[in-house]
Amino acid sequence: MATATTYGARDHARAQEGTRAEAMPVVPAGDWPDPPPDAGPLVWAETVAGGNYTHKVLARGTELRLTDPHGDACAHVLLYVADRPWERLNVADTVKVQWNAYLGDGVLLLSDQGRVLASLVADTSGRHDALCGTSTLVRNTARYGDGSPQSPSPAGRELFKLAAAKNGLGPRDLPPSLSFFQGVEVRDDGTLDFTGSAGPGTSVTLRTEQDVTVLIANVPHPADPRPEYVSTALEVLAWRARATEPDDPLWNATPEGRRAFLNTAEFRTARGSA
Repeated sequence: MATATTYGARDHARAQEGTRAEAMPVVPAGDWPDPPPDAGPLVWAETVAGGNYTHKVLARGTELRLTDPHGDACAHVLLYVADRPWERLNVADTVKVQWNAYLGDGVLLLSDQGRVLASLVADTSGRHDALCGTSTLVRNTARYGDGSPQSPSPAGRELFKLAAAKNGLGPRDLPPSLSFFQGVEVRDDGTLDFTGSAGPGTSVTLRTEQDVTVLIANVPHPADPRPEYVSTALEVLAWRARATEPDDPLWNATPEGRRAFLNTAEFRTARGSA
């Protein structure tokens, strides 16, 4: 189809409607391919290519499942309260309040206000990181030759800047992030050991405990020792569910977690949204 004229370009563009690529958002999210028990309708379905990013505002009580289909995804994640983005994921508090430097089933993702942004309710990977953050322009340029967003080796922070801008946020609004599907462990001498991926097909599921803005950059972990820029697709699915209630075992699993849930409930009650 000729595209040398405006009419030709328009006709060519319209002919692409309905075309599916391996990595793309699905709008509307469509029907479940294999729904978990009691899952509500899908509200987000997307495959994020390696070296790319995505973002979405999710309502309280949404479950978000990230899947590593090929074994070399690394989902760097930031969370913000949707209507007050100054309350955001605080990785340091997430680690120290729960006396745990490692992410896994039952861990709460906390803000610096001591409230729960999301709960990690399922994990088949076990290879995650709350210590290193994401890659930077300087690091990727030194290692791969470039780290700009349009390069073959974009840095996570540069992609976060783009996702942030689309939600009214700037570079100063980017705190350290969490990483899923590429693990790091602390050795006895305090140095870090990169443990890599658990293999293809693993997933993690987060449950949102407030309305949140989610930013995701799918790029190699900064501690990945491989000289090549290796990053494969990430599958993102989200569906309607229910936020954690006081009768849920997760609410009372630890004293610290119970206080974080109470802080969250008290804030919502004071605002009249409980």
